[in-house]
Amino acid sequence: MGKVTGFLEYARETPHRRQVTERLHDYKELEGKFAEPELKKQAARCMDCGIPFCHKGCPLGNIIPDWNDLVYRGRWREAIDRLHSTNNFPEATGTVCPAPCEDACVLNINDDPVTIKQIEKQIIHYAFKQGWVTPQVAPIRTGKTIAVVGSGPAGLACAQQLARAGHLVTVFERADRIGGLLRYGIPDFKMEKGLLDLRLEQMEAEGVTFAPNTDVGVDISAAQLASDFDAVVLAGGATKARELQIPGRELAGIHLAMDFLPQQNKRVAGDEVPDQISAAGKRVIILGGGDTGSDCLGTSNRQGALSVHQFELLPRPTDERTEAVSPWPYWPMILRTSSSHEEGVIRDWSINTKKFSGDADGNLKKLHCVRLEWAIDANGRPVMQEVAGSEFELDADMVLLALGFVGPERGVIDQFGIEVTVRGAVNVDLKWMTNKSGVFACGDMRRGQSLVVWAIWEGRECAREVDAFLMGQSDLQPSPGPFVNPLGG
Repeated sequence: MGKVTGFLEYARETPHRRQVTERLHDYKELEGKFAEPELKKQAARCMDCGIPFCHKGCPLGNIIPDWNDLVYRGRWREAIDRLHSTNNFPEATGTVCPAPCEDACVLNINDDPVTIKQIEKQIIHYAFKQGWVTPQVAPIRTGKTIAVVGSGPAGLACAQQLARAGHLVTVFERADRIGGLLRYGIPDFKMEKGLLDLRLEQMEAEGVTFAPNTDVGVDISAAQLASDFDAVVLAGGATKARELQIPGRELAGIHLAMDFLPQQNKRVAGDEVPDQISAAGKRVIILGGGDTGSDCLGTSNRQGALSVHQFELLPRPTDERTEAVSPWPYWPMILRTSSSHEEGVIRDWSINTKKFSGDADGNLKKLHCVRLEWAIDANGRPVMQEVAGSEFELDADMVLLALGFVGPERGVIDQFGIEVTVRGAVNVDLKWMTNKSGVFACGDMRRGQSLVVWAIWEGRECAREVDAFLMGQSDLQPSPGPFVNPLGG
């Protein structure tokens, strides 16, 4: 490495976030950037550990020590080339990935890890600024046609790899803009959409055709796709939301998170949104403590919510990693405080909502809840029990259900006659193909709701198998891979 003693000399630092009082009035990204000398110091902390567990903690197998060293040496062009060799969209992972690579950093055993995510983010921002992110047009076209259904990170990564292999790729998207959850799931204050648009321009120049406003299974049938294309890739995500079927669910003011969040993204993009779901002036309660709940929180506060509570069914995680539950180098189950939590919220854990109640006009007025105790049963599984006498109610004008997702929607899956797993995800073999020849699947549609970094990995790996299916072999490079058997879950 460039500075072998860097981890002894420099402390971990992260860029300052804009003040809460400022950022609550807009939807711009929160974090700043390091000046180049400060970023080089952070890159110098990479400790030449011999076995880079960060490299395996990342599902993409990003070659992190190499580009840390290249940034330290000021060799930015080589750094972006090394980053792009495993990652199609570092502008997304460098912004919204929770950075399992940092938790796997060897330095994290007894010190603060290297600021890998920030270095990655600044490499790609610098590359865009320098004009280095240019189309990689295939020198030879194969004439093979491929339909990719879904334009999230898995579908886009798959499409870009296949276009670079010389195939003619069309990406179908039912929304009015391309990008999937990158476009309409992640708020702009976490990831502005400008770099996404630049990346899509690159892909169009590489020969990818985008078909928004096209709902496969409705506007175009599975049979037509199979007839018109040499291969089909299903990458539609796991968008079927988990519901909360309790008394009062029908009351006005109770919304799924993914009905709420995309509307604000559309507004930020300049669209008119009639009858927009808004938290302005309302007592908001978010059910669900994950990333989607956090996104609902930040959006609610920006819309002018009167107050926001966030409830989680599970117990409060520990503040620090424990060897029994989350041993290094695996992703630790610890309490995570997002930028949205800094902006104002009342958080609580081990809360179960029993029913909603409302007024005579059918409007939500209250939540009725009970506190829980958690224990481990004889089979080692966590079980919950209501705490006697702990019932309480809370006034509410709006509830957002951010309870996760239960799998893909079944329309096009059933039209193709594709087999699914016991959890409802699309079943594929070791070559990413479904039980229907020439139809493949990747991303959340295959593995269930997951991280953007996993989606990109899945898209890249699926593309290699599609290429081999069409051509007999593939020159697309495989990913170095994660810790675990990736097709195992």
